[in-house]
Amino acid sequence: MLIIRLQRVGRKNDPSFRIVVMESKRAAKSGAFLEILGSYNPRRKDTVAFKRDRILHWINNGAKLSATVNNLLVGAKIIERAKINVVRVPNKIEEKGASALSATTA
Repeated sequence: MLIIRLQRVGRKNDPSFRIVVMESKRAAKSGAFLEILGSYNPRRKDTVAFKRDRILHWINNGAKLSATVNNLLVGAKIIERAKINVVRVPNKIEEKGASALSATTA
């Protein structure tokens, strides 16, 4: 399955990202992407660049979007969808602690 995701590039402590389409089983840092679809620099909001026609081409051919890329494309009005709430997944230790806590209170 193909996925459109961010790939980190740039120096240490100065992140910038490429928007690439790649196989979902590959690691983002592997460099085995099929095509570069744009770039995103979180420090400079005005330097966001997308290849709109190529992004729509890959989406129409079945590529999925990562949650962050989905939110970037919705914000740039390239696609019309709802934004996805991107939150960190809690640690498994916290999940076990919460389930044990709920079991003792019930």
